[in-house]
Amino acid sequence: MADEPADTHADDLACIDEVELVTDYLEGALPAAEARRLERHLETCPGCTEYLEQMRTLAAGLGGLAEDSISPARREALIAAFRGAAEG
Repeated sequence: MADEPADTHADDLACIDEVELVTDYLEGALPAAEARRLERHLETCPGCTEYLEQMRTLAAGLGGLAEDSISPARREALIAAFRGAAEG
């Protein structure tokens, strides 16, 4: 494929990068070149493949939840917890 860079170690994706890209990948919002790069990483990394499957399962399970199904206080507590986890 002409639009893909040569397969080099510089093009390798680190596992931490995969974690940051997986949501966009699952939502179909990742640019095609980045999606291919992620898929190449997944071919050789069982840990990241497992993480992706866990995220797929989680998304499928949460897909039926309506935003108004939790109280505003619980929603704010969850948001604060996620922000804390992202900062830590």
